[in-house]
Amino acid sequence: MKLRSLMLTVLLTVAVSYYVYTPLPAGLQEQWKLMALDAGFRTTIHLATVSHWLGLDHYITSIRKSIEGFEGLTKALVSSESSGGVIPGVKVSDITFSGVPVRVYEPPAGGEGHLRRGLMFFHGGGWALGSGKKGTYDTINRIVSDELNTVVVSVDYRLFPEVHFPAPYLDCLSAAKHFLSSNVLRKFSVDPERVAVSGDSAGGNLAAAVAQEIATDDSVLVKFSVQALIYPPLQAVDFHTPSYVQNQNVPILPRPLMVQFWLQYLHADPALLPQLLANNHSTPELRSRLDWTAFLPPRYQQDHPRPPVAPPHSAPSLLKAIPALLDVRAAPLLAAPQVLAKCPRAYVLTCEYDVLRDDGLMYARRLKEAGVAVTSDHLENGFHGCFSFISWPLEFSVGHEAVRHYVSWLQNNL
Repeated sequence: MKLRSLMLTVLLTVAVSYYVYTPLPAGLQEQWKLMALDAGFRTTIHLATVSHWLGLDHYITSIRKSIEGFEGLTKALVSSESSGGVIPGVKVSDITFSGVPVRVYEPPAGGEGHLRRGLMFFHGGGWALGSGKKGTYDTINRIVSDELNTVVVSVDYRLFPEVHFPAPYLDCLSAAKHFLSSNVLRKFSVDPERVAVSGDSAGGNLAAAVAQEIATDDSVLVKFSVQALIYPPLQAVDFHTPSYVQNQNVPILPRPLMVQFWLQYLHADPALLPQLLANNHSTPELRSRLDWTAFLPPRYQQDHPRPPVAPPHSAPSLLKAIPALLDVRAAPLLAAPQVLAKCPRAYVLTCEYDVLRDDGLMYARRLKEAGVAVTSDHLENGFHGCFSFISWPLEFSVGHEAVRHYVSWLQNNL
């Protein structure tokens, strides 16, 4: 009996280890912790997919419930002080800007006659998950508000599957215009010369797109003075850039998942996933608008094959099926040089082990060529999502590094 129990234990241990273990690049630190995180995320997706297949719930809704349950359990296990949930003196208000839900963080310093910085933040989550009012986003926005004497506005834009592009973008743009109006800036004692727009991942995409629109809209009198983009997805033209190929299986954003997020956001048929993974949508026209060989630093082009003028099986009809692929509101990297030239000073954080690395690097290069001052901050041991992992039990040293870099840049540039 004891032998059977021992054998069963060994078999279960081997099975769990096999499921959890994922080969990772040597440069990644805290590898087993990242593997455990990835295994948990994969399990959540698998269970949500089964629930969706059985007709019990939409898989995105199931994932949201799982995340909320995990956050609730974590909050119950640790005190608010140790988790960074509360910073004394920061006033928090849940209101709406032009009908869009926002959370406003007001710092304890300042007051009447003392103008403060302003920052609008868009959270990540593949345009489908997350909330600017919960988890690490809430913590980071409290930190920025307190340490930098900043009024932070975190936007809870609508998400997939309830809406698709351009609804999330329009929500963010509407909230941004409201915040930048003179009466609102005056109400919150915000200096109109010191207002930033920021976001991570999908939120970085929205921040870049909104920054472009505000910069070129003459009807908006107050402009963003800086933009801070954390590993943003900026194009769906080429899923075979060096970073998409090199990091295609790296947690927590493998290439198939990122392409799936794009298809969902752009309201495209999910059956097109294999076509986009094969880059069959990448026609000569698309290649002419975005050629990574012209924008990436040489170190990222070494040992990576140059893309052909068009893939052997390219299908121009895919452009008709997904017209938003060429919409700069969805793909800010495709914006014209004259648009980029009007954009505010930029901070672009990229991670070495991230499929989106090259999107950020190319955008930084294009902004610089257009005459915009850019700080390109690259984390050599970073992975996608690390910005959000600064609290127990999902805490990584590179996450703290990313947040400190972000806060320090805002301190010195906003």
